[in-house]
Amino acid sequence: MQTVDSILLTYAVVVTIASFINFIRLDYWWIRMWDFPHLQLTVLAFIGLISWAIFSRHTGWPMGIVPVGLCVTLLYQGWLIHRFTPLHKKQVLRLPRKFDQRIADENTIRLLVTNVYMENTQTPKVWAMAKKHDPDVVLVLEANQRWQDELAPMEAKYPYRILHPLENTYGMLLYSRLPMRHHEVRFLIQDDIPSVYIQFELPSGQVIHFYGVHPMPPTPTEHYRSAERDAELLLVGKEARKLKEPVIVAGDLNDVAWSHTTRLFQRVSGLFDPRVGRGLYNTFHANYFLFRWPLDHVFVSHHFKLRKIRRLPNCGSDHFPIFTALTFAPEPDEQQEEIPEPEHDDLEEAHEIIERATSE
Repeated sequence: MQTVDSILLTYAVVVTIASFINFIRLDYWWIRMWDFPHLQLTVLAFIGLISWAIFSRHTGWPMGIVPVGLCVTLLYQGWLIHRFTPLHKKQVLRLPRKFDQRIADENTIRLLVTNVYMENTQTPKVWAMAKKHDPDVVLVLEANQRWQDELAPMEAKYPYRILHPLENTYGMLLYSRLPMRHHEVRFLIQDDIPSVYIQFELPSGQVIHFYGVHPMPPTPTEHYRSAERDAELLLVGKEARKLKEPVIVAGDLNDVAWSHTTRLFQRVSGLFDPRVGRGLYNTFHANYFLFRWPLDHVFVSHHFKLRKIRRLPNCGSDHFPIFTALTFAPEPDEQQEEIPEPEHDDLEEAHEIIERATSE
């Protein structure tokens, strides 16, 4: 076998294994990390296929592995990613132009989610961004006491607040001009990882159930497994499924939009992703163009129509902020997708993940 064929074969085997290793249902970080770079693996598979076509014509064993493995990889990656392109049906429909403007304004929530990176010192940019885009609710993640102190000017504009700074990169600050009928800081899985649950009241009087989350990722520096992250998301998802009123789940989920866990969360919760049919809206890593994926999320119940979704400019963090404007408009629409439902053993799997995270 020629050297070039050996290189192509090795390249194809590595890319193919990296693409499908996430099928192994173990929650160790070194497996779950391969949920993330599917967009990058798509590019690598395409480059490998083109290189094989240019530099090799061998189709016998073992070189036949190269085109077959890379083509299967491209088909799988395309299946994962195509949902976030205009080729796929939108899960959250846009608010019709004919919708009454006054009613729309009274039933709209404008949400800004920003993981600010705790060591970041560019706090004035975050406040300036909030003033420019004028959200009703601002969820600030990775906030410590310094961030709370330096964002104090926001408190005049946002009279309703949940301020829970921490020095472990999991602090949360939530600022709202919408009244809160009920709110609480919760520790669903880990004692030092908070989340928030709030019942917001829109100007129309409609109540919205809001969950703000930021679970710990499976990484060698954070946690050796993903069970705790997955369990927190699934606990929130099970709660959301039981609610009859509109629901929003938002935050840095430390998981990508196409992963098995996120898709399981959607089926368990019955929530929609407004990015489906529109784009990836990659929010991490802000400093490395070639290594980005959608890490910050907003999931909504079927009651909402979309007015706006934007990835905003970086404010010194490793995450881009994401701004979403949603209108409570629950009129049925034949074009909207059916509410996600649990499939096969989804509920059993969710129960096992939660049991593993809470018992060990």
